[in-house]
Amino acid sequence: MKIANDLAVGIHYTLTDDKGETLDSSIGTEPLIYLHGYSNIIPGLESELDGLAVGDKKAVQVQPADGYGEFDESLVQDVPREMFTGVESIEVGMAFEVDGPDGHHLVEVTKVAEETITIDGNHALAGKVLNFDVEVVEVRAATAEEIEHGHIHSEECSH
Repeated sequence: MKIANDLAVGIHYTLTDDKGETLDSSIGTEPLIYLHGYSNIIPGLESELDGLAVGDKKAVQVQPADGYGEFDESLVQDVPREMFTGVESIEVGMAFEVDGPDGHHLVEVTKVAEETITIDGNHALAGKVLNFDVEVVEVRAATAEEIEHGHIHSEECSH
């Protein structure tokens, strides 16, 4: 069976940046299982997996536009320290959920000054070229319920 829309796909992958540094990997853990054709993984990787079968291996390079997007400077802002009332200690690397015009967003603290805190709403991998080494380990028909819900169901899934 070859990878196509409406199929459940299991892959093992290693993700590296342009310097060859490993950013993420499923090696030594369970494979990543997703519903193909439902944007459950980044589009640049999903499109490259079309037509592969169990046992196939592929190196895929994904440009930022087909990954986590280009880095957007407008998502980096200095905000007054007072906006963090109730937070005792603010440190670089902390993440906070904020309300925006189009819903909730996660921002990361990138700089802490006396009067202001710099936050960044970009995904940590925005603007980066992503290199995947992928092995297809499973391709199966998705259940009607998985297709209806648009994602794979595991034992922990309740919707």
